[in-house]
Amino acid sequence: MRQFITIAVNAFMELVRQTVFLVLMAVSSAFIVFLANVYYFALGDDPKMTKDSILAVIFLTGLFGAVISAAASVAHEIRSGTALAVLSKPVGRVTFLSAKFLGVAAALTLLTYVNLMSALVASKLAFTSYGEPNLKALAVFYGAMALAFAIGGFNNFFLNRPFVSDAVVALAVMTTVAFVCINLIETRFMFAEGYESRSDPRLVPAVLLILFALWMLAALAIACATRLDLIPTLAVCSTVFVIGLMSDYLFGRLAEPAWRTYSTRVEDLRSSPWSETQRTLLNEVVKRHDANGSGRLEPGEEPSLTAGEIASLKAAGLGGVWWARVVYTVVPNWQLFWMADALKGTNTIPAAYLGRAFIYMACYLAAALALALLLFENRELS
Repeated sequence: MRQFITIAVNAFMELVRQTVFLVLMAVSSAFIVFLANVYYFALGDDPKMTKDSILAVIFLTGLFGAVISAAASVAHEIRSGTALAVLSKPVGRVTFLSAKFLGVAAALTLLTYVNLMSALVASKLAFTSYGEPNLKALAVFYGAMALAFAIGGFNNFFLNRPFVSDAVVALAVMTTVAFVCINLIETRFMFAEGYESRSDPRLVPAVLLILFALWMLAALAIACATRLDLIPTLAVCSTVFVIGLMSDYLFGRLAEPAWRTYSTRVEDLRSSPWSETQRTLLNEVVKRHDANGSGRLEPGEEPSLTAGEIASLKAAGLGGVWWARVVYTVVPNWQLFWMADALKGTNTIPAAYLGRAFIYMACYLAAALALALLLFENRELS
């Protein structure tokens, strides 16, 4: 256990000492707050557009952070021979790789925390087309960021401490201080009428879901890093990321039984993948059991299907395609962790949904880390 903790802590400290990690953290947090001070002219939906953009920045920043961290923590150590030196001691490959993942996950958590503080500040500063940027609050936030870099420079010059890691820690502290000053302390000189009274707390579960997705990306990146270098790992993870965003459209509608997704509305029929014979059968079944006239079978209406109808639908090839179900299961569905639409109006993200997303994440982590261990077990180290 002591070796596991030591490797995990060393992996985390090695990552926060990377210059690219500091740059990624500082640029993303500064850009997130900048997004809240742009004129969108969205006819009153400017705060919603701001939150959508914020979540997208956090997601993409985490993607690059996961790949860079995995490549620096695993691929670089394999290539430089550090991994061989560690494994020559009484440390198994399972312990080594699991501890590396924990270190990468901790670094991603710190990165996401700083971005969350920036996102909460941005949700407070977002304004409609009738407002204007809050320059005083911007000065407080960017001044806090500048102070964090000044603290890192002071420690490096006078105390001979590493600049990057101290600046990362100071940045995490100072963004929190800026959040407190802008949100929780009464600062009438800073805010005029027209701004939100507080940050949007719904961003916390939304960002937590993104963090779950980033842990999954980190596990996938570590699996790739056992065999590939930085650029190939980035290419593989980016491909999985893009395909996962479209998995509902590419595979989900083919994997699900057709009667659950089929609609008799004209606009839906244009994109329907079914043949004319299949559509005729689906139309008959849907119209027979569509009690509320919505044009599709709702979850409460599906139990009214008879066994004979289900058998005839499956015989017509409408029970779902097996290869689509396999691919839909293997490829992570990132849309499950993208809850930007849930922040519209007064909607909230239920705690039960967070629990189900955590279970999904834990299962995928177990599978991805098992694949990583399988790839690493037979890897020649030199």
